[in-house]
Amino acid sequence: MPEEKRANAAKKVAAPRRQARGERRIAQLLEAAAGVFCRSGYAAASTNSIAREAGVSPGTLYQFFPNKEAIAVELGGRLLERANEMHGQAFLPENLDRPLPELLDAVLDPLIEFQCENPAFWALMHGSGVPGITQEHQTLHAGMLARVESVLRSFRPDATPAEVHLTANVILGIFKSSMDLILASEGEERAAYVTELKTVLRRYLEPMVTTPPTTR
Repeated sequence: MPEEKRANAAKKVAAPRRQARGERRIAQLLEAAAGVFCRSGYAAASTNSIAREAGVSPGTLYQFFPNKEAIAVELGGRLLERANEMHGQAFLPENLDRPLPELLDAVLDPLIEFQCENPAFWALMHGSGVPGITQEHQTLHAGMLARVESVLRSFRPDATPAEVHLTANVILGIFKSSMDLILASEGEERAAYVTELKTVLRRYLEPMVTTPPTTR
């Protein structure tokens, strides 16, 4: 019996260690996948290239993920969770009291920083076509659109819902197109594209912010 108790105790100690090692291995594989997806794109990526990037055998990879799609879904889910948190921080209510240039800085800077620090997020959300990721991205986009519409309504409470929706979609379209350029550049060139994005949005929005509401 003492031997049995010792064996059971050893199993209890070993289980958390195995779990911790497993979590570290998963994190290693996801980090490798992020690099491969960014360089090659989701369609051209393979489990072999991900395993090679992680410095493990394909067999080790398959112990944790059955295929490339499962890796993308796990990575995309984690990045989406962080993106949702970041969106909440960017669209704080107190930002609405800022002048337009400061408001754009307060909202855009964290959004751009997140995308630049996690380029795999952009690659997965806009290029993978994985059903689970696509649905989650649509939900994220709808939430982003609603936040932008809320900001616009605070500026122009007289605008119709259709006008607000149209303007919000144009803003997101400008942001998406600019992010393609921002992510494809570095250093001073990237900073220049960020400045241009803010300039375009400021000039687009200034008439709505500075023009007195029309009486209907």
